[in-house]
Amino acid sequence: MERITATTRDNLAVQSMPGAGAAAEATSAGTQRVLRNTYALLSLTLLFSAGIAAASASLALPSPGLLLTLVGYFGLLFAVSKLQRSVWSLPAVFALTGFMGYTLGPVLARTLTLPGGSQSITMALAATGATFLALSAYALKSGRDFSFMGGFLFAGMIIALLAGLGAIFFAIPALGLAVSAMVALLSVGLILFETSRIVNGGETNYVMATVGLYVSLFNLFTSLLSLFGYGSQDE
Repeated sequence: MERITATTRDNLAVQSMPGAGAAAEATSAGTQRVLRNTYALLSLTLLFSAGIAAASASLALPSPGLLLTLVGYFGLLFAVSKLQRSVWSLPAVFALTGFMGYTLGPVLARTLTLPGGSQSITMALAATGATFLALSAYALKSGRDFSFMGGFLFAGMIIALLAGLGAIFFAIPALGLAVSAMVALLSVGLILFETSRIVNGGETNYVMATVGLYVSLFNLFTSLLSLFGYGSQDE
């Protein structure tokens, strides 16, 4: 009883502090603003990236290759991080997402040549969209903090990257398939992680929040496309 009384008294004291309610409202308003800006920018970058990917596929543009893809991706990601509070942050974001869309074009073109390739793309796109909507709704509604997953997800992505490189250099299709499944699961976790960071105030920069969610969606889509495409080859 004494503990309950003391806790209640402390809560009342906090609530009665001058400006406490205003500070809470300001924090909530700031979070909502970051969410709105993030989803608005994410929608634009997804449309832009999809347009670049479609153009790249229809024009049969060559793949940039593994080395150029890695250099371009990490280089542009570094540029976005450095410019996140600058007026150049938005051009950097569109440069990154446009480049990733370009790298996706040859993958889509190759998938379309497979039996059931168009169905694989449709299924991967639908599954990615449904997964993102479901996970976002859960993270927003529950308000749970998934920040504890950060270290595990980062380590998992490093392992997946190294394993993926091994699958390419040693030409091991089974390993590549396992990596795709691993990246898909990690991407699901990253969507929850990134969304919960915004909801709980861990991420206050909508540019970085957008990039985090975009990369997770991109990885989820390409991984599912690889899995569905592999399945269509066996039919």
